[in-house]
Amino acid sequence: MGSFQLEDFAAGWIGGAASVIIGHPLDTVKTRLQAGVNYGNTLSCIRTVYRRESVFGFFKGMSFPLASIAVYNSVVFGVFSNTQRFLSQHHCKEPEASRSHTLSDLLLASMVAGVVSVGLGAPVDLIKIRLQMQTQPFREANLALKPQAVALGNQPVYQGPVHCIATIVRTEGLAGMYRGVGAMLLRDVPGYCLYFIPYVFLNDWITPEACTGPNPCAVWLAGGMAGAISWGTATPMDVVKSRLQADGVYLNKYKGVLDCISQSYQKEGLKQKHSL
Repeated sequence: MGSFQLEDFAAGWIGGAASVIIGHPLDTVKTRLQAGVNYGNTLSCIRTVYRRESVFGFFKGMSFPLASIAVYNSVVFGVFSNTQRFLSQHHCKEPEASRSHTLSDLLLASMVAGVVSVGLGAPVDLIKIRLQMQTQPFREANLALKPQAVALGNQPVYQGPVHCIATIVRTEGLAGMYRGVGAMLLRDVPGYCLYFIPYVFLNDWITPEACTGPNPCAVWLAGGMAGAISWGTATPMDVVKSRLQADGVYLNKYKGVLDCISQSYQKEGLKQKHSL
């Protein structure tokens, strides 16, 4: 059997679509808490969004991720699995040795997947966050608002994903589609290393020796634990990424990654970076 397998891409596509459908409402709440104002805690944010925008407010910006994140996940998981398999087979010519995993192979495959995820995912995340944030409350005081921002108030800036893309390209150029890419690299490269490596080793450890294929319980348990480890460490940089990408809907507040970190820490300390 060759090292390249399409099954990994198919599994990533199914997992990506499921994650968007199930997780988008909570992702909206996370984004509002990270980059919005006057939301307080998680329950307060949920109540505020529901009161102002009804249940549909939780699904703002869902159409674009639903169409793109499935492909994005498919490529990321396919790249990781096939890169790791290629490296493993390059070191170990025997077929029986292909199940063994070395830390160096997993680390390199995870880093490649992280870089690929940023290249594909930065525009997707940007559009999603802009659509999620365009009706969030903003403070007029002490902010150098963009022209017409005060007149816009809480009215939607973008009419949909296509209009959002066209507006960003027209006002910020193609580089605007990759706003926050530095923070995303700092989030995804270590994040995928801290996801894939624990997942592979936990899955191998939990799966009984007699099993010839993946054990569903082992996959679910290992995936959940690896996800908790990955997001527990990636959340601070995810906050920075969300704020940089949301920056520009009404105003330009941050000059870059370091400036965003500095302003966030000065105003809110470390606690806000570890909220939902």
